[in-house]
Amino acid sequence: MAVFVKAADLGSFAAAAAALDLSGPMVGKHVRFLEERLGMRLINRTTRRQSLTEFGRAYYERCRVVLAEAEAADALAADQFAAPRGKLRVTMPVHFGRRCVAPVLLELARQYPALELDLSFNDGIVDLAEDGQDLAIRTGSLEDKAGVMARRVARQCMVVCASPAYLERHGRPQQIEDLSNHHAVVYRRSGPVPPWLFPRDGQPAVAVTPPNRLRLDDLDAVADAAAAGMGLAWLPYWLARERILAGALVELLPEEPRFLYDAYALWLQTAHLPLKVRVAIDALAAALPKYMTRNSEERPSR
Repeated sequence: MAVFVKAADLGSFAAAAAALDLSGPMVGKHVRFLEERLGMRLINRTTRRQSLTEFGRAYYERCRVVLAEAEAADALAADQFAAPRGKLRVTMPVHFGRRCVAPVLLELARQYPALELDLSFNDGIVDLAEDGQDLAIRTGSLEDKAGVMARRVARQCMVVCASPAYLERHGRPQQIEDLSNHHAVVYRRSGPVPPWLFPRDGQPAVAVTPPNRLRLDDLDAVADAAAAGMGLAWLPYWLARERILAGALVELLPEEPRFLYDAYALWLQTAHLPLKVRVAIDALAAALPKYMTRNSEERPSR
């Protein structure tokens, strides 16, 4: 059943074979065994493509339920060891994952020697079922997707900042309206430049897109360009933190409320959440907030 479900998820025997560390013929043998035992064809196969039959689709859905229950039963037994163990597979955004999520999970692995980590740093949207991930860390708004559970584990505080050299040349903006008189280095992956947002109590956030001629699709590169004096930047505090504390960047508009981007842990709904996943979610929810805002004892260099 597991081989059949993987072949259906990935769309080919070859892809399933690679994911399961089996040979292509062995994947085909598993599927043919199921078909012979059931007396029904599950997959229509041609030299170019494969697709589930009508019965195959219904059987696939039932198999997923059976496999989830079997995994939950195994996890229940594993929980009796009273410590997380086994492989924990987590996918996360590249920068947020490297700077914030990975340190928490590495500390978890140090605490629990029987826990294995398989971490993927990927800014794309990952299908938890197809990619075999236990957890996905995502930021911003989420789609309502059946069978996927979510828990907010942090709120990313956004700050406007610039280098001391830039401020010396161009002056310091005192209010949001002043941003239109400054150059900005902006983050853009595709489509229009996302606006900078400033919350208002009981009202929609004020959206501002300052003049910009530098548009980069890497947050670290945006921070580097701002530190080099190329313009203002709107960055998550966790990313700008070291540069601010070192004096390479200066926080601006201190009277304006900071916009907060939510960060979530996502996992597939199951009758019994494995201990390793539950412990990881709790650890992230407890530890990540300290990366999001400045601690009272932190002071920027002068």
